[in-house]
Amino acid sequence: MSKKSSAAPPEKEPEEVNGAAETAEETKAAEASETTEAPETPEAAPKDSPEEELKKALDAEKEKYLRLAAEYDNFRKRSQKEREAIYADVRADTVLKLLPVYDNLSRALSQECTDAAFYKGVEMTMTQLRTIFEKMDITEIPAVGEKFDPSVHNAVMHIEDDKYGEGEIVAEFEKGFKMGDKVIRFSTVQVAN
Repeated sequence: MSKKSSAAPPEKEPEEVNGAAETAEETKAAEASETTEAPETPEAAPKDSPEEELKKALDAEKEKYLRLAAEYDNFRKRSQKEREAIYADVRADTVLKLLPVYDNLSRALSQECTDAAFYKGVEMTMTQLRTIFEKMDITEIPAVGEKFDPSVHNAVMHIEDDKYGEGEIVAEFEKGFKMGDKVIRFSTVQVAN
């Protein structure tokens, strides 16, 4: 029996060792959870006073208001620019539709006429149209004798002639017009050399 009694205690020892190990692990876990949790004392986690919270809320609302005001101002400026651009485009489009009338009056004035009163009437109509164009800031693009400029001239013919300089415009087939800096219609021209 002595063998049995000596065998029994070794079986109990592993259970006791395992129980002690489990108790040690539980103690360490409890200590770790205590150190990771913030204490709920007012000194460790300071809360804002109601006045400070209201001040922060007021600052946030002021920021929203300023952003909204800036956004509205940008919208107003953008809308104004768009209106001005649309107005300029409509004016240019209207003048472009009147240019064939100008061309026809120019052709009529370049022809010989036996009826002086008729010629005078066409001349007065052309003068009136030019006055309207001046008031609208519409100017003719100079062509004959000028150097060819692709930003305002459209070359449709080319001749080789030594009496003209290189790139000089020798004939104009259709008058070009500008409104301010914007070209409404390019001058259709013949270029030398």
